[in-house]
Amino acid sequence: MKRFIAVTAAVVAAFGLGTAGAQQKTRISIGTGGTAGVYYPLGGGLATVISKYVPNVDATAEVTGGSVANLQLIGGGKSEIGFTMADSAWDAYNGLEKFKDKKVPVRALAVFYPNRMQVATLDGKGIEKVTDLKGKRVATGSPGSGTEVMSMRMLEAFGLDPNKDVNRERLSLAESVNALKDGKVDALTWVGGVPTPGLTDLAATPGKKIKLLDHGDAADGMRKKYGPIYVKNKILANAYPGETRDTTNVDVWNLLVVPESASEDLIYQVTKTLFEKKDELVKVHKDAAFLSLDNQMTGASPIPFHPGALKYFKEKGLKVN
Repeated sequence: MKRFIAVTAAVVAAFGLGTAGAQQKTRISIGTGGTAGVYYPLGGGLATVISKYVPNVDATAEVTGGSVANLQLIGGGKSEIGFTMADSAWDAYNGLEKFKDKKVPVRALAVFYPNRMQVATLDGKGIEKVTDLKGKRVATGSPGSGTEVMSMRMLEAFGLDPNKDVNRERLSLAESVNALKDGKVDALTWVGGVPTPGLTDLAATPGKKIKLLDHGDAADGMRKKYGPIYVKNKILANAYPGETRDTTNVDVWNLLVVPESASEDLIYQVTKTLFEKKDELVKVHKDAAFLSLDNQMTGASPIPFHPGALKYFKEKGLKVN
């Protein structure tokens, strides 16, 4: 992809594939998501913090399709750090679903923040619950996104065939929001932080009233089929303008992931910087406040941590495997 920085000698050296001059800048690409979501601004903040505090490293946040795309980019050697949902990371690590033809040698750098599934429609559509989506036009996330993966599993848990019972539109969040505003779809699904800027924009649109659908009951079915990754939770009232009810939802943790071959020293430095400069990331988006050492060795990551991350965790007194 032209968007991604070519792998220089410095990148090769930093990720364990060769050597480079000590003073040469290491350029790393951080795979994020679409511009209307949370991965992108947080990725931009992370790139700034890494470039500022990790010696001889320049980091850049890249717009991507999201979790699956980021894992594929790491697997293809085109990205050095990626945001991903834990379920997509599990699939990549084990060669399941979209990765059945090629496992990705990926490792966790950190458990970041809980990703909140959100199913949104507008007042007046006659949609009160998830099963009302049968026969409707639903935007279920862009191709290669974690949103698409999770949306398919959520619909399935409610007894809907996502390929037959709904008319799926594979759109990015920005495209989904515009399509719902324009009446081209009846509902959208999204997995991201709360509030998500794109949904805030939808809720603030004159003449439109957002409605979030309860879907927390899907968690049990999703866990039974896909593993202990999904958790029932709730989105509090007034998270978005005009939505005054608490709504149940399904959560999955977000991870930062890196190639298995990445330099232990570099990943140690990045992990240390991530946690010790957390306050600067919180200024970018409040969901960065969830970043905590307490969440790291709890099983929230279904894939192994990189040795560089474990080195930092051990220094901070965590019991590592």
